[in-house]
Amino acid sequence: MANYTKDDIIARAKDLARMIAETEEVDFFKRAEAQIHGNEKVSMLISSIKGLQKQAVNFQHYGKSEALKKTEDKIARLEQELDEIPVVQEFKQSQLEVNELLQIIASTISNTVTDEVIESTGGDVLRGETGASLAKGHSCSH
Repeated sequence: MANYTKDDIIARAKDLARMIAETEEVDFFKRAEAQIHGNEKVSMLISSIKGLQKQAVNFQHYGKSEALKKTEDKIARLEQELDEIPVVQEFKQSQLEVNELLQIIASTISNTVTDEVIESTGGDVLRGETGASLAKGHSCSH
């Protein structure tokens, strides 16, 4: 059985990251992001929202609750308007798809490591028990 170092694993992880960067999901994300940055209406809405958020922080700091409420309502309206723009929807969808891909990869790695540990200790993968916990369980039942 080969012994891998952390450096070996990190090098493989970088290879995997390069592969992920070349998937359809990431390609779609990059195109959607470029469209977002090139969209004037999106840029305008985002800068308006940022400006209002700064005002909201000031109103909150000075305890101006009525002005804060009005500003928060404006922010909510602008955010809703932003979310209704097709390029924004595409961008958010592409973010979800990339995150989903990363989640699948992370859980595959995690589950495979767990299964390998269980198998290498003579455990039962279906029951999710390592050889040590099985042996302990057997010695208790006698």
